[in-house]
Amino acid sequence: MNREEAMEYIANNNRGVLATLKRDGRPQLSNIAYTLDDDGLIKISVTEDRAKTKNARRDPRVAMTVIGDNWYQYVVVEGTADFIDEDPLPALRHVFERVAGKPHPDWEEFDQAMINERRIVMTISIHHLYPLSE
Repeated sequence: MNREEAMEYIANNNRGVLATLKRDGRPQLSNIAYTLDDDGLIKISVTEDRAKTKNARRDPRVAMTVIGDNWYQYVVVEGTADFIDEDPLPALRHVFERVAGKPHPDWEEFDQAMINERRIVMTISIHHLYPLSE
């Protein structure tokens, strides 16, 4: 698989396992749903108080395995995390629509749930992909 095929694979899937670093350096793993957005960033809806969010704020180095229907085909993304904290509702709506493939049936209800859960969007800038054949 070359880089272009890897990016296509990432774009065509939305499930993965995100690894962040705990204070002691050990990995903390989280099953996540994500989207590869048009701006080239991976975007994930996260809650402010979860370990993955706290870990990535402390040390933004992250890795993610993208999982498709074929267990033996995968792509690993290494990158840097950042967050959309200020007015996250438009970004959260966008992530939801891209992952679900359709709009939420009640955006007011969705927005209130996002506020109640203290959700924000984690973005991942892609720095390295593997395995690649190039």
